[in-house]
Formats: sequence, C-alpha cells, structure tokens
Amino acid sequence: MTVRIQHEVFDVGQLIDRLHASDPGVGAVVNFVGYVRDINQDEAVAGLFLEHYPGMTERSLQRIIDNAKARWPLRAVEIVHRIGPLAISEPIVFVGVGSQHRQAAFQACEFIMDYLKTDAPFWKREDVASGARWVDARDSDRSAIARWAEAQHQATIQRAPA
Repeated sequence: MTVRIQHEVFDVGQLIDRLHASDPGVGAVVNFVGYVRDINQDEAVAGLFLEHYPGMTERSLQRIIDNAKARWPLRAVEIVHRIGPLAISEPIVFVGVGSQHRQAAFQACEFIMDYLKTDAPFWKREDVASGARWVDARDSDRSAIARWAEAQHQATIQRAPA
C-alpha cells in the first residue's frame, strides 16, 4: 500500500504493473487517472496549481486506504497525487487497486477516489480568464461520500444480531 505526493509526471503503465507484479494472488487491478481539464464551471481553464500540507496529506490518504481495506479484501493499493503547476491534459492523480476479484477492486477504487476528492488536504487553484480561483469539492462529491456512509450503515444493520 503506497502513497506518493510528487511534482513529477507518473507512468501509468508502471504503476499498474507494480500493483500485481509482487503478488500472484491479485486477479483484478482497477485504476483511475484524473487529468487537468480545459474547462470547469463553464469557463476555460488555462492551468492548475495544487498545494498540500506535507505529512498531513500522506496520513489522510493512508487513512482512506485503511478504511477501504476494512471494507474490501485488498491486496494492493497505490495512490500518486501531483502537486505544483500543471498544464492542461497532464495527469493529476492515480488511484490503483489490486484484489483477488474485480468487484472489490472496482468498489474500492471508487471509494478511495470519492474520499480523496473530499477529505484529502489538497488545495486546487485554477487559472481562468477572469483570474485565479480556488476550487472546492462539488456537491456531487459530497453526495458520493453520503452514499458510502449509508452503505456502511446498512451493512452494520444487516450484521447486527436480531
């Protein structure tokens, strides 16, 4: 289980290979790669700048991984998040999950990405024609978190003795 925060561009192929290379029990690898878009909130974006709080950010991402591991039987997780100035079409984030079976890998990857968008201490500034603006989590990101919390609540109820 690896968390890296870096300025450098990452190689998606290498990251995927690493998720299953050392564990023959990994039968499924699911990944997500986020890129800098050229438009957001109906306005052209010229670039992006990401800041973070060293130490706190890595601990926060590790907690997200630990929560995912408590829900699904994961064998490998890799999160790489870039910081600093980023140009349009550059990769921002990689989340990769390895598990024995695809369902756990798909769900855990989505879970990790949803929590990363709302709970990880990154600050994102977009450069747009009207100037620079800080970007916050969207309502849809918060709704995704509420859905995971409800799913956890339902699972707890189903496990409770009658």
